[in-house]
Amino acid sequence: MGLLVKNGEIVTANERRIADIWCEGETITSIGENLPAPEGCDVIDASGKYVFPGFIDPHVHIYLPFMGTYAKDTYESASKAALVGGTTTLIEMCCPAKSDDPIEAFELWKSKAEGLSACDYSFHMGVTRFDENTPDQLRQIVEQGVTSFKVFLAYAGAFAVDDDELFRTLQLAKELDVVVTAHCENATLVSQLQAALLAEGKTGPEYHEPSRPVSVEAAGVQHLMTFAELTGAHTYIVHLSCEEALRAALAARSRGVNVSVETLIQYLLLDKTYAEKGDFEGAKFVMSPPLRDAKNQSVLWNGLTSGEISTLATDHAPFDFAGQKEMGRDDFTKIPNGIPSLEDRVNLLFTHGVQQGRLDIQKFVECASTNAAKIFGMFPAKGAIQVGSDADLVIYDPDYRGTISASTHHLNIDYSAFEGWPIEGRPAAVTVRGEIQVRNGEFVGTVGRGQMVPRKRISDAG
Repeated sequence: MGLLVKNGEIVTANERRIADIWCEGETITSIGENLPAPEGCDVIDASGKYVFPGFIDPHVHIYLPFMGTYAKDTYESASKAALVGGTTTLIEMCCPAKSDDPIEAFELWKSKAEGLSACDYSFHMGVTRFDENTPDQLRQIVEQGVTSFKVFLAYAGAFAVDDDELFRTLQLAKELDVVVTAHCENATLVSQLQAALLAEGKTGPEYHEPSRPVSVEAAGVQHLMTFAELTGAHTYIVHLSCEEALRAALAARSRGVNVSVETLIQYLLLDKTYAEKGDFEGAKFVMSPPLRDAKNQSVLWNGLTSGEISTLATDHAPFDFAGQKEMGRDDFTKIPNGIPSLEDRVNLLFTHGVQQGRLDIQKFVECASTNAAKIFGMFPAKGAIQVGSDADLVIYDPDYRGTISASTHHLNIDYSAFEGWPIEGRPAAVTVRGEIQVRNGEFVGTVGRGQMVPRKRISDAG
C-alpha cells in the first residue's frame, strides 16, 4: 500500500526543505514535490509541521535486575512510550551479573524484546567480567550485529570491572572494530564515601550526590581515557553530567583519543536540589552519576551546540517510588538508581532547546538521532531522511501545548520526574519502517513491529 507524507518541512542534520516523502516496502523510495498518492495508500498531511528522522535513544534500560529488584517497564510499555515521544529506535544496555554466562545473558535480554517491541532496538553488550572464555563469547555476539560493549567503572561487587578486565576489553574492542561505552566513576571511591556518610548518620537521598562528587566522575573519565589512549579503542562516555568530566574527555580528544560523549535530558533540566526534596521525595531523582549543581547545565547545553557532546539520551531506568525507591528510606545506597524519561526526552529537548533558542533545530536532530546512528553503525538506515533509509518518520507539531504527567504517560511507573512540566510541541504521527504507530499522542500501531537492528562495525559505518 505504501505511505505518503505530504507538505511537511523535512528537517535533518544537514538540510531543511518542504517536500513530500513516499515510503514503500519499509523504506523511503522517493522525496520530491507534489508526489502523487497511489490508490489505497496511507496519506499524512504534514502541512505546518516538521518531518524529522525517527529519534534514537542510545542508552536505555528496560529489562534490568538491579539493587534487589527489577525495572518496571516491559518492552511493550517502554516501546509504546518511546514511540509516543518520537523515539523509533532504542539501544538497551544488556547488563549481566558477574556470574552470568555472557551469551546466555544476551539471549535472555533479546528474548524480552522479541515479538513485544513496537519500535526497533539494539543492545550494548555489558562486559562485567573478562576471563579466558570471554573473547570468543563476545565475538559471537558481535557477529549478530551488536557492535558495542558496555563497561562499568562503578558498582563495586556488581557490575564493576577491574583494570585488567578494562584493558583486555578495550584491546578486544580495538581488534573487533567496535565501540566501548563506559560508565565513568570510581567504584572504590564511591564505596568509601558512601560508608563514611552512612557512619555519620547521613542516610537521606540528598547524600547520594556527595557520595559521587564531580571529582570522582572526572577521575573515572581520565582513567578510561588513559586506557583508550594506550589501546587505540573507540570509546563513548555515557551519561556525562558535569563540566569537570567534560574537560577530561575533551583533553583526551585533543591528544587524539577516539571518544564520543553522551549527556542526558535530566542533566540539562534538573539539578541536585531535586534530590534534596523533603519527605523522601528526593528519592525520585536519584541516579548515577547524580544530578549536579545547576551551573553545569549551561556547560552541557553549550557542549551540544558546539558538537563537543554528540548525543542526548535518557539512561531510562524505571523504578516505582512506592515499594522500590522506598527500599532506601533508611539508607540512600539502597535506592534503585534511575530517573525514567524515555517518553519525554524529545519533547523536553524541543521545548527547552529549540523553542527557547538554546539549540538549533538541525543540531536538535543531530544530537537526538543522527549522531547516535552514525556512532553505533546504523546510518543511513536510521537517523536520516533519504532514499533507501528506513521509513522511520516523526511528523512533529510545534504548535501543540500540553503538560507532562504520570496520569497520562505510557510508562509502567507510578511517577514522573517532570510532573506538571509544560511542553511546546509533540509528535502528531510516528512511523516505524513505513507503518503508522502513533497518532496525536496515542499508540495506534502494532506491538511486535519492532525488529533488532544489526549494526555495522566502526570502519564500515562511514
